[in-house]
Amino acid sequence: MERFTIFQKILLYLAIAVFMTFILLPFFEMFMASLRPLQHLFRSPYQFWSDDMSFQAYTDIWDTVPLLGRYIFNSVFLATVTTFLCMSFVIPAAYSFARFKFRGKKISLGLFLGVNMFAGAVLLIPLYKLLRSFGFLNTYAAMFVPGAAFLVPTGIWLLKAYLEKIPIELEESAWIDGASRMYILKRVVLPLAVPGLIVVAVATFIGAYAQQFLFAITFNQKREFMPLPAGIFEFIGYQSVIWNQMMAASLVGIIPVLIIFLFLQKYLVEGLTKGAVKE
Repeated sequence: MERFTIFQKILLYLAIAVFMTFILLPFFEMFMASLRPLQHLFRSPYQFWSDDMSFQAYTDIWDTVPLLGRYIFNSVFLATVTTFLCMSFVIPAAYSFARFKFRGKKISLGLFLGVNMFAGAVLLIPLYKLLRSFGFLNTYAAMFVPGAAFLVPTGIWLLKAYLEKIPIELEESAWIDGASRMYILKRVVLPLAVPGLIVVAVATFIGAYAQQFLFAITFNQKREFMPLPAGIFEFIGYQSVIWNQMMAASLVGIIPVLIIFLFLQKYLVEGLTKGAVKE
């Protein structure tokens, strides 16, 4: 920052303020809408503040949708299982792509990247037939199995880039001492790659938490297995939508992800900035 002039610093902070405003403004409006009574949400002209605002919607949501707590648990559970499932494939695959040379390596990486070009809606019919043949419909597996399939390629690319920064000399020293490849991966590489692993795991968890709606409404018809994005639809009635309670439930559903992000924030920063070798 020392190399910038005062005018450049002002422009920089102004740009950051505008950027953060566009990011946070929708969440702020959600919060304000959750405080307003339903009949006052569409007042004209728009009123930013009124005396009848309260937190009543945050207590009513549990009566309007009795299974809301179960939906939140399902979302966290599905995202957690998807993350562990993804990491079990991502770690050995990323290490192989980062360290080994084999025929078809670049093509395989390109195909992994190409998977992300397909929206989940395009593959719903073949996924439905595949899950039905395995008997996974109306189960948790119907949501975390396809979810992991879409997130593994991204995880491989992210972790591969981090593992390539770890000096191979550290592994060669272990080879000289007679260590096996699995021992090196477990005892040498993974301890150095912890910040990168956390970055990939958090990115996978957030992706799994956000993509549950489409898979839930297609592959599941049982309410006890529904995640929060599908459960929020219960605030939509035949003739009306309980907007204030829907906004309140949406904000409550964000809390688990927010807690995880805040708890791991220092590890995320470390994973994006720290190298593998201490000087």
